[in-house]
Amino acid sequence: MQLKHNILKMYLLKAVLWFMVSMPIIVLFFQEHGLTLTEVMLLQSIYSLSLALFEIPSGYIADIFGRKKSIVFSTILSFLGYLIFSLYDGFYAFGIAQILVGIGGSLISGSDTALIYDTLIEIGDENNYTKIEGKNYAIGNFSEATAGVLGGLLAVSSIYVPIYIQTCILFFAIPISLTLIEPNVHIKSKSDKSFKAIIEIVEFALLKNKKLKWLIIYSSAMGVATLSMAWFAQPFFLEANIPLAYFGVLWAGLNMSAGITSISAYRFDNKKNITKVLIYISLIMTTLFFSLGSSISIIGLIFILCIYLIRGIVTPLLRNAININSTSNKRATILSIRSFIIRISFAIFAPILGYFASNHSLSMSFNLIAIIIGFTSLISAYNLSRLD
Repeated sequence: MQLKHNILKMYLLKAVLWFMVSMPIIVLFFQEHGLTLTEVMLLQSIYSLSLALFEIPSGYIADIFGRKKSIVFSTILSFLGYLIFSLYDGFYAFGIAQILVGIGGSLISGSDTALIYDTLIEIGDENNYTKIEGKNYAIGNFSEATAGVLGGLLAVSSIYVPIYIQTCILFFAIPISLTLIEPNVHIKSKSDKSFKAIIEIVEFALLKNKKLKWLIIYSSAMGVATLSMAWFAQPFFLEANIPLAYFGVLWAGLNMSAGITSISAYRFDNKKNITKVLIYISLIMTTLFFSLGSSISIIGLIFILCIYLIRGIVTPLLRNAININSTSNKRATILSIRSFIIRISFAIFAPILGYFASNHSLSMSFNLIAIIIGFTSLISAYNLSRLD
């Protein structure tokens, strides 16, 4: 069955899109161009806002016009964004690049998960979604880990080389996306194309369906935590006096660890009592960030590793919980609402965290993250427990 090949193609696409040789040095690349850490985090806010503003419309576009078309346009825009990084200089040029990459990210966010889930429904294998999503997430992390080693080594010769190579890699994602097949289960369930329908889905996800609402809010807390960790890892390495040559290896190890745990995420997928798992994750993540705030040294690498291990578990669990509580004609839009809330939350907190890191200390930023995720995720988990 040709449709079954969608899963393999999505694995391959994930591997290509996550082969980010630029990530271990991207903060240093920006700083090489004279940007402060506050400006670097402001660029991440621009990216997050661009992604967030297009999240819900792009999810709706995917629900109406097809997940494949959405994914194809995503790969094109991501390539163009990195082409600007390669050819131009300065905060404003990088801001435009971040906008393109952000819109590209919004077009694939939700569409990829929805395409996989609907493919599994059509071939009668949706019960294995968490396992397959975990494997997909693992492939992405293993790919990013391998790219991390290469990116770190390439940066030793020139901080610009990983960016040039990244641009070439993203180009190859375009032909892969063009070979995807739209599942019939989605084609048959297309819904109203009006703007009013988008508002109704937003109301359903954030107001009417209490379980979805608290799952999305919980996701936003974890999203702020993991995104902040990804962007503060490099400044942490610098403060811990770790040589640049090891940045790629450390980045690889962290992403490899998330990939390993994501493969086994389905073992934690207790559908009858998922909230108990989420409460434990909240407590552990909060403790880890407070611990990290008290140890900006080599020892802190242990806490960062644990954060990545948990990231590998919680992401597939939350996506599956949201999929279970969604219907096919709303799924991509609801997943995009989730990403929208995550990105808006990060866009708000990133400049604040960057300010404290630049003008006070990284420790203060890590402690602030601990307070944010501890408060938000525990309230969400508590409310979810009342709905079980």
